Amino acid sequence: MKEILNYTFLDNTVQEYLYVLGTIVLMLLLKRLVSRFLAGKLLGVIINKNKSHKKNAFLSLVIKPMERFLLVFIAYTALDRLTFPEVLKVTLYHKHLSTDDLISTIGIIILVVLFIRLCIRIVEFIAQILQEKANLTNDKTDNQLIVFFKDFFKVILIIIGVLLILRLAFNKDIGNLLTGLSIVGAALALATRESLENLIASFIIFFDKPFITGDLVKVQSFTGVIEKIGLRSTRIRTESKTYISVPNKQMVDTIIDNITLRTERKVELRLELSFSTTSAQIKAITTEVKNLLKQQVDVTNSFVYLQDTGRNAHIIAVDYFTIMPQPIEAFNALREEINLSVIALLEKDKIELAAKNMDVILRNK
Repeated sequence: MKEILNYTFLDNTVQEYLYVLGTIVLMLLLKRLVSRFLAGKLLGVIINKNKSHKKNAFLSLVIKPMERFLLVFIAYTALDRLTFPEVLKVTLYHKHLSTDDLISTIGIIILVVLFIRLCIRIVEFIAQILQEKANLTNDKTDNQLIVFFKDFFKVILIIIGVLLILRLAFNKDIGNLLTGLSIVGAALALATRESLENLIASFIIFFDKPFITGDLVKVQSFTGVIEKIGLRSTRIRTESKTYISVPNKQMVDTIIDNITLRTERKVELRLELSFSTTSAQIKAITTEVKNLLKQQVDVTNSFVYLQDTGRNAHIIAVDYFTIMPQPIEAFNALREEINLSVIALLEKDKIELAAKNMDVILRNK
């Protein structure tokens, strides 16, 4: 038995192969248990122990990445005990790279990728916890910041992962590498100037707060609700339920009408009355419309007056302001109600609009 264990095959004894195989098999059997134990300890560091109801959500996010990372880490550590067989050593790329170096490099890359993925899952869980706390307040700024910084830290983790791969897998001096990349970075900054401008604009939006997630805004010809503010663009759900992305630089440089921050919303209505309307009728309809608007609870202020009398019509201006904040559906319903009431008043007083008389004039011509 001892002779079998000491038998050498591909530069390694059978005993060493069994040790490596046993370690990997043991890890396969215990990976779920070990992962749950480590995840529980990590959860205790992140949140209060009293919030154990969060454990299932945390495990669903990190248990799989942690299992993969632990398995690869143990396998990589165990395999390092073996001597790479001379018969398999092949020099590649003009003696600059050998097969054992290539395999080791691939292993390190896989380890770093799995580790960064695990860290990203932890960031997502922390963002979920903060999001739940932010939802308890009426201020939407917290929700906006959480989404922004979640994406920001993901990018930072990816950059760290790339630097770790360069340092651990390719033995590059990160300090010298960053210095050497400064010139390349300057060139890339010029080439990707628009993306950098959008990134800077995103910070301006978060700290200046011209709008936040949930605000109803009008940008150029689009009106909609801000659903997400990202590192590069702002996503808006328009009134027609389309989903548009506007570069953050445009959101900063363009004049934006934040409808949510209005103290009042104005409605302009113009009544073009026919010339057959007498001054007494005009005075009566003006008074009736004023009284109509005063009866509306959601109307805060109003102005009704004879604006102009010209070649085609007598024009009565009806301007009124509604309360804010107010859902767009309620606003449109109020406008419809007032418009129908005004039409009913015109019918009651037997006042004709100018369009009918204009049609008669055109036909007589």
